[in-house]
Amino acid sequence: MTDPADLVRPDSAQAAHLIHLIDAESHEAWLNDQPERTRTALEAQGFKATPFAHAVIPGDNGQDWSAVASVKNVASLSSWCLSRLAEILPEGTYRLASGEPGPAILGWMTAHYKFERYKEKPAAKGPRVLLTPQPAAIEPAARMARATALVRDMVNTPTADMGPDDMERQARVIADRFGAAMTVTRGDGLESGYPMIHAVGRAADRANAPRLIELDWGRDEHPRVAIVGKGVTFDSGGLDIKPAAGMRLMKKDMGGAAHALALAELVMAAHLPVRLHLLLPVAENAISGNSFRPGDVLKSRKGLTVEIGNTDAEGRLILADALARAGENKPELILDFATLTGAARVALGPDLPAMFANDDALAAELSELGAAQDDPVWRMPLWEPYNDLFKSDIADLNNSGDSGFAGAITAALFLQRFVPDSAQWVHFDTFAWRPTAKPGRPKGGEAYGLRAAFALLQARYGR
Repeated sequence: MTDPADLVRPDSAQAAHLIHLIDAESHEAWLNDQPERTRTALEAQGFKATPFAHAVIPGDNGQDWSAVASVKNVASLSSWCLSRLAEILPEGTYRLASGEPGPAILGWMTAHYKFERYKEKPAAKGPRVLLTPQPAAIEPAARMARATALVRDMVNTPTADMGPDDMERQARVIADRFGAAMTVTRGDGLESGYPMIHAVGRAADRANAPRLIELDWGRDEHPRVAIVGKGVTFDSGGLDIKPAAGMRLMKKDMGGAAHALALAELVMAAHLPVRLHLLLPVAENAISGNSFRPGDVLKSRKGLTVEIGNTDAEGRLILADALARAGENKPELILDFATLTGAARVALGPDLPAMFANDDALAAELSELGAAQDDPVWRMPLWEPYNDLFKSDIADLNNSGDSGFAGAITAALFLQRFVPDSAQWVHFDTFAWRPTAKPGRPKGGEAYGLRAAFALLQARYGR
């Protein structure tokens, strides 16, 4: 992928094809002001003023042409309103006929994303460059486009090339880039300090040994923020094995860790004045003679004992140990990302990550910021009476319980047991996958809630 910062450039009156933006309300007036050849061309192309509709307008010669695109509201552009144009226009340079692209800069950049690592002949189409009179907006958008591409790349990559070692290497690249301190606890070294991470990952071979990856960055005097991401590199379901259809996309079960790493990269690139602690519990939920079993009782890092009701509810186990570790540094805010439950997808579908928070004002702020960033999140309740659904007769709690009700809520309540009361906490149950392509957002790995979370951190800690 071309570096996003090269896809949008400052407008210094260089030659460029014009893009005329219209909406349903302004379409007729705009059309009446156009020459007859333009009206004829649009009629021939069947152009209608519906979102993402577009057409080419001929000029005086073969090189003198422009485009028209319909958006929902010309007075309030969305992040994605120019994305379809960025995907289909010929290689070249473009500017809006009037106004500024604003948030559409991001969608223009992300529309160029392609995952072609395994293609014999990657697409040769050159970049489409958008000019903007807002040069200060380019680099922040480019950072977000890079972070989005990181999530997409990591999730799209098959487990054979995105196992625990690969996850660790990716984290080290980012740690080295920003001068963050990185520590890794792996394999049998987890058994005493992080017993649930160890239990989930111990069945994998030595090359895919489980680990807890930690990055520390920033000054001690700054507010402490912890970011945690579930990194199950492949989820067979363990001894409660998934059916084939349920296993097909389990390369994406490390999507929470990809989100967390991308968010940490954004924080460090923006030099936010925080003391950042990133924690990535990474494991493959494999099957072998030493797999953890249904009915086993595990002791967590926090000291709580957990009866295993289902080995396919493994993500909450590794997150619980990581959340307990995060709480030991007394952060004022903890954010975690996880591809945790199918129940969240049943309730909200793929586009809306379920968001749980232990503070009403924090949840409201996140919802508002997500809407403003075209990155919506949907709050779900931490309904305390449902704690009864994962009671255990022999341990402090069960990891799944016997009921099929409220699966996303009970998973979040399970995690809450490992979060210190002193910290504000947000849990994102995200799908990390786009099943159907949309403009600027191809089918495959996807970042959901990333922009909302970063907007929160910027609002709180940005200079």
